[in-house]
Amino acid sequence: MNSEAIKDRDQLDEEKVFKFLANPESVRENPTGLSIYFADKEIELIWYRPGLVRVLIDERDELDDEPSTPAVIADFDEVELNYFYREEQVRVSGPELEVRVQLDPFGLLFFDKDENLLQADFPGQAYGFNRGEVEINKVLKSNERIYGLGEKTGFLDKRGKSYEMWNTDTFDAHVPSTDPLYISVPFYLSLDGQLSFGLYFDNSYRTEFDLGADQDEILSIQAAGGRIDYYFIAADEVKDVVKKYTWLTGRTPLPPLWSLGHHQSRYSYYPEERVYELANRFREEEIPCDVIHLDIHYMDDYRVFTWDEDKFPDPESMLTDLEDAGFKLVNIVDPGVKKDPEYEVYRSGQINDFFCRYLDGKLYSGDVWPGESVFPDFTETVVRDWWRDLHEEMIEQGVKGFWNDMNEPAVFNETATMDEMIEHKNDGDPGPHKRFHNLYGFFEAMATNQALEKFLNERPFVLSRAAFAGSQRYSAVWTGDNRSFWEHIELSIPMITNMGISGLGFAGCDVGGFTGDTSGELLTRWYQLGAFMPFFRNHTTVGSKDQEPWAFGEPYTSIIREYIELRYHFLPQIYKLFYEQSQSGLPVWRPLFFHHQDDEKTYNISDQVLVGENIMLAPVMRPDRAERLVYFPEGNWYDFWTGEIYEGGRSYLYQAELDRLPLFIKAGSSYMTMEPVQYVDGSFSDLTLNIVLDEDGFEFEGNIYEDDGFSFEYQQDNYNLIEYKVSAEGNGLRLEFNNKKTGFESELDNLQIRILNLDSESVEITFNGEDIRDEDYFYQGDDLLISLPYQEEGSMLINSL
Repeated sequence: MNSEAIKDRDQLDEEKVFKFLANPESVRENPTGLSIYFADKEIELIWYRPGLVRVLIDERDELDDEPSTPAVIADFDEVELNYFYREEQVRVSGPELEVRVQLDPFGLLFFDKDENLLQADFPGQAYGFNRGEVEINKVLKSNERIYGLGEKTGFLDKRGKSYEMWNTDTFDAHVPSTDPLYISVPFYLSLDGQLSFGLYFDNSYRTEFDLGADQDEILSIQAAGGRIDYYFIAADEVKDVVKKYTWLTGRTPLPPLWSLGHHQSRYSYYPEERVYELANRFREEEIPCDVIHLDIHYMDDYRVFTWDEDKFPDPESMLTDLEDAGFKLVNIVDPGVKKDPEYEVYRSGQINDFFCRYLDGKLYSGDVWPGESVFPDFTETVVRDWWRDLHEEMIEQGVKGFWNDMNEPAVFNETATMDEMIEHKNDGDPGPHKRFHNLYGFFEAMATNQALEKFLNERPFVLSRAAFAGSQRYSAVWTGDNRSFWEHIELSIPMITNMGISGLGFAGCDVGGFTGDTSGELLTRWYQLGAFMPFFRNHTTVGSKDQEPWAFGEPYTSIIREYIELRYHFLPQIYKLFYEQSQSGLPVWRPLFFHHQDDEKTYNISDQVLVGENIMLAPVMRPDRAERLVYFPEGNWYDFWTGEIYEGGRSYLYQAELDRLPLFIKAGSSYMTMEPVQYVDGSFSDLTLNIVLDEDGFEFEGNIYEDDGFSFEYQQDNYNLIEYKVSAEGNGLRLEFNNKKTGFESELDNLQIRILNLDSESVEITFNGEDIRDEDYFYQGDDLLISLPYQEEGSMLINSL
């Protein structure tokens, strides 16, 4: 071995040596928690709210308690704390959480309100430092499960794997070992039977989460820079952990209703005649669609904020025609700005010094779609404002949303991104790109979101490929360049579900697959699942086979039409779940264990998913399959198609021909529907409250949410919220309605109530003691339908005769 090799090996070994915090010199109580002092470091334990404590480590006497990244938006509340001292331990006890500080060997232990140990630091090697890098080591319990971490491939439970946080444009086929991808969220959810907690590491540097891959009993977090700054979140139920995490980092605002409809895209639709053909074909085929996406070929030589005048000579007229036909247009905008002195966006940014530079002032450029390009420094407010205002002309022309792509940021070079040593100004708190890399897409989406708010003055729709914790405040996301593989349908369920756990609840994947050629069967099965995804878009690459809903002819077209119509049928329920997400942070797509935490069989079910609490999907994800095994958790489950009841706690082999998505509703629950429409025009045209009875008795509550579907008026209480309670009573059931909020002037005259699974051929119905007229109810098969004046308060009693 030569001297250079020895030197390289020694350097590599030296880089792995971390200096860990040893015995503290002193501790001190403070109004928000506890200060722990070491020779050159200081730890602050800061209680933010019941069950949520921040662990912040910085240089002694220089500690800055401002959030380490813009992901955190919550401030701490005043929490009553109690302190207990022992010779080798200090206990700080607050509501829902107690932290015990072990002094020798040093480490923190986190206990719930019942003194169950939730998590323990690895004794003596909990917090390490080495040449700017930081490390955290935690003890993994034997039965502990790990979820979240943003966009990661593989099964739902991430235990035993290692994952990197570094937003990356990954064109390689996504397989369980593909990592990293486009989105980084350094938050994980832990579940150990009835014990649950979350940990959010507020650090935007390149970070590795080793979840027991190296040593089965150790969870290790290593970051290439920044501080040790994490938030420990305790709650009895996993869904409450997610509620607290999204309280900390923000929740997805209520999107425009049209953005929850069907989106059609490809790389690329051009010229404008092709866009007209596409729009006309949807209406001729009577296949619902709300949104058309334009990829990069609409631009003039890939210059952002331009139109190719040959391909799109009159974009304003085209946009008006599309709007008249019920379509919204979403344009792609990449961050790379073509380096062209005659291009106004480049000139303006260069004159104002808005582009990324090295510390010595040299302008950074790299190759992307326009060729040599420069990149805005989105960490600066003034740059984001400039970028925001560049959207004005397109919005005035009629563009309704924007799609931020290539914003990891992606560059066509060996590292696939910008040089880590580029210097970002960050509003007076500068730093290298390696600090802001994972935030680049976050900041671009923020600017794009603000553009739509300012110039459209409606709820914004922004779709971003790259994201970080907190990005849910600004954009929807998708899983990037998937492939037309059956395996990629399977990957999409745990990927989208874990993104929802990580706060990114407005998420989806490219239906049909982006790269490669799909087939009629594959596209049909993908549409069945996609119809219930929070974000629902068909998208494919340049040169691939067409994969519009009609591309493969019959029987596929009719089946796909049926499932797109089913999306619109369930749109009131999906919209209600988005409203609940905006209020609580609970995602639309949820793993089964969210609502069946005591059922260990649900802990790693990766091929089924809940939509809300009570709708379960079990899609077919293999070719030539007409059946699949479905696991039913506790309760009775109603087959949406046949009305058959399946008893929970066991698995069944379910028959599912090509036209059948295994779709189940939990008995003793409800959901909202409407008649399918070709596109969303304002709010709902009609509403039906569907009630699924349970033979084992039931009592449940729900709500009906309605607003205008597009404006910010709902933020001023201009919405309707009807609360209802359904309970078994004697020979029948009772429904009670209460108008919680009546701020929106609805165009609906009646609410239709559908009672499913009713085992009675004759009923007596009263509302507030008065008989319901015969013409206001009727049977449809085994279902009873009742018409009630919309927003009528009171009690309905339905008795079987």
